[in-house]
Amino acid sequence: MTTVVERLGEVKARIEKAARTADRDPAAVELVAVSKTHPAERIAEVLAAGHLCFGENRVQEAMAKFPDLRTRFPDLELHLVGPLQSNKAGDAVATFDVIQTVDRERIARALAKEMRRQDRWPNCLLQVNTGEEPQKAGVAPAEVEALLGICREVELPLVGLMCIPPLEEPPAPHFALLRSLAERHDLPLLSMGMSGDFETAVELGATHVRVGTAIFGERPAP
Repeated sequence: MTTVVERLGEVKARIEKAARTADRDPAAVELVAVSKTHPAERIAEVLAAGHLCFGENRVQEAMAKFPDLRTRFPDLELHLVGPLQSNKAGDAVATFDVIQTVDRERIARALAKEMRRQDRWPNCLLQVNTGEEPQKAGVAPAEVEALLGICREVELPLVGLMCIPPLEEPPAPHFALLRSLAERHDLPLLSMGMSGDFETAVELGATHVRVGTAIFGERPAP
């Protein structure tokens, strides 16, 4: 059976190949290993192999798993890649190094308030709902500029954009749209691409890809 460390190596090799295909430096693409629902012991295997960047969907799950891992691997970097409720803003600021899912004014203001209170300033990305799906989190593309203005007004450390394209549509147009929005607003980071489409995302300019299943395998049943 292929181990989690072997799958990690395979994903990194695929990222490198996609980057070189696009004439990009593979080192310009950060792999966020999405460890949601997987136990701390499996995350520790990946950490021991030298990979330090992880993503979690839920604030409470991350708070349960990562404090001990941080004591063993202090250079670990943790990204929030799932939706955030404003009442969890304080815990999110305390727990994560990057928050990728800012999608509305209330969240932006709650995070900025907590960052000032804690004097801790994790980088943030706006989540853009590129497919304008009503059931999905994210700001509509036409509303990015307005929300970006609010984030800058409250001094949120906003550095990029992220998206999750519709499952039933080709991802490339969505990745291209996100890249054009980032370029228009002078935002350097682009988080796009998951297990099924991360190579396309790399070829279209992703600086971060969020890969879970291709590394950790299928999620355990609840």
